[in-house]
Amino acid sequence: MDKVVHFEIPYDNKDRASKFYSGIFGWKLIDIPEMEYTLVHAAETDGNNMVSEKGAINGGLFLRDETASKPMVVIGVRSIDETIKKVIAAGGKVVAPKQPIPNGSYARIADCEGNIIGIADESK
Repeated sequence: MDKVVHFEIPYDNKDRASKFYSGIFGWKLIDIPEMEYTLVHAAETDGNNMVSEKGAINGGLFLRDETASKPMVVIGVRSIDETIKKVIAAGGKVVAPKQPIPNGSYARIADCEGNIIGIADESK
């Protein structure tokens, strides 16, 4: 069974959003400039940026775009390529193609209802 492993929240203004989420929830934010992404530690995290609290997930902040305009979950999958095949066969579509991330690959899909969901594998 694939699980929700991450959340993502888009922003229009990075500084404003960062101040909001760190100030209200106490989240630790780590900028990753080469990815234009801000990693969110919303739970205790180990040295590899992996959650060390059972049942908790971390997330990220990113600039809002046409493939993701609302908060979304990211589901950890065994294979991006195989999951994309299943998504298309079930009436969904790819809205952001597979791309490398530090520990594997990531893509965004739309489900059969038009909801945008991230998918990620840990292929590295």
